[in-house]
Amino acid sequence: MERWFFPLVPNSRIVVLRAAVYLFVVVDVLVMVNDVVPKAAAGDEFFQPVLLARLLALPAPAEGPLEALRAFLVVAALVAATGRLPRLLGWPIAAGHLVWVLYGMSYGKVDHDHLALVVALFVLPTVGRSHPHDHRADERAGWALRCVQIAVVATYTLSVWAKVRYGGWDWPSGATLLWAVERRGTFLGEHLVHVPELLVVAQWVTVVAELAAPLVFVLRGRALGLAAGFYLGFHLTTYAVISIHFLPLVVCWLAFAPLEKVAQRWPQSVGSRQAAEPPGSR
Repeated sequence: MERWFFPLVPNSRIVVLRAAVYLFVVVDVLVMVNDVVPKAAAGDEFFQPVLLARLLALPAPAEGPLEALRAFLVVAALVAATGRLPRLLGWPIAAGHLVWVLYGMSYGKVDHDHLALVVALFVLPTVGRSHPHDHRADERAGWALRCVQIAVVATYTLSVWAKVRYGGWDWPSGATLLWAVERRGTFLGEHLVHVPELLVVAQWVTVVAELAAPLVFVLRGRALGLAAGFYLGFHLTTYAVISIHFLPLVVCWLAFAPLEKVAQRWPQSVGSRQAAEPPGSR
């Protein structure tokens, strides 16, 4: 069990995952969760802090501090994506992004696709420096990747729990997708309105797929790749039909990929420059 939580994986995997995650933080702040400052500017009348925000005793949002936080996250994430100062920047980015999404989701709508991204930001700094051409087995990198993987899988299984909690077992057999298509369906989705039976089948497929997500932990090689392709295809279909994306979760699926193969293609000078930096806690 200890080896499962601390698998030995190439240190170079973290380099690619770190770059992808930190670059996505910029997209997340500027595009995905981009309404935090406008909400703060509108006052705190509709501010209903989620549980974690209440536990952290976050004050009502203020426009000025949130603008400063946004600027910090963008600049710091761009620097951190290069692999520099993985701890010195990593921890403030993780804390700042958490505050950002807590504010963004304290107005009645919580996006569960951010769970894995938040976890990734908090575990990446624990690895410290990683080099694209350092393919030695590293249990620190393995633990960080495993945490992200668990968060990815938990997103699906907890989604089933939420469906049953609020909609009961009528969720998969009801008109959930029909309502979603009518409310925000795309050109493709509008054609499915006339085939409600197919939408019910899709709901059952969704529940079964989410419950089966933990099986990815026992898959290897091509089987794991096919499973990942299935879930990524599921998200693509969801976006094509009802314009709901799960991009933060999709990015975190990289934790299952052999990213060292990507790192091998990076210029040798990148790895040499980072390797030349003295070790430390940054």
